[in-house]
Amino acid sequence: MTGAQAVLLGTIQGLTEFLPVSSSAHLALAPRFFRFPDPGLTVDVALHLGTLLAVLVYYRETWLGLLRGAARDARGPEARTLGLLALATLPAVAAGLALEKAAEEAFRDPRRIGACLIAFSGVMLWADRRGADAPGRPWRESGARTVLLVGCAQALALMPGVSRSGATMSAALLLGIGRAQAAELSFLMSTPIVAGAAALKLRHLGAGDLTGPFFLGLGASAAVGFAAVGAFIRYLPKGGLKPYAAYRSVVGFAALLLPR
Repeated sequence: MTGAQAVLLGTIQGLTEFLPVSSSAHLALAPRFFRFPDPGLTVDVALHLGTLLAVLVYYRETWLGLLRGAARDARGPEARTLGLLALATLPAVAAGLALEKAAEEAFRDPRRIGACLIAFSGVMLWADRRGADAPGRPWRESGARTVLLVGCAQALALMPGVSRSGATMSAALLLGIGRAQAAELSFLMSTPIVAGAAALKLRHLGAGDLTGPFFLGLGASAAVGFAAVGAFIRYLPKGGLKPYAAYRSVVGFAALLLPR
């Protein structure tokens, strides 16, 4: 893996981890489109550490406020919010431990990835249309059932082509949460999942793996990811999910034309 390839993959990861277009699909398809070998575990860890850093920095005041509030009052609103976020991560944790390897192997075929990209574009359009007509409510005022259902949607992102943010925001919109609030919930609940996945993979790396491409991929992923979160949060309330659904469909049809 060259430094230029690591920067390219870091840029792709930073953009697609938070936009509802499926980072796993793009990272699986990128080596085929650009004709270089699969980057392997080392670069994968770097890319996920980069996007973890991006979302932590972007939401640093939110996380610090929640942690400080929970420390002051274990029964206060901040502690309840942390409890909701913890509940939302449980389905993805359970699914990841049970099915991650099988899901990754089953969906390495570009035609399966393409089919998922296209199929879930329809789900996003449906959810976006429903969300635009609904008044929307803050996710922190939702009950445990609502947040748990959004967490179940997050578990679907094990399949490349689904998109973690696309699935969780679609579920939140269908459950009556507003667009901006759906995005905040999606990004906050992704933080422990991305952190856990990176930690599990990081233990397989040695000091010799921490080379230039590792840090170049991490840096590109973090910088682009931070910019992508901010831009998406500003755009979503008025723009909705339609442009992303259209883009997913184009990439999906392109993937269908790739050989196995």
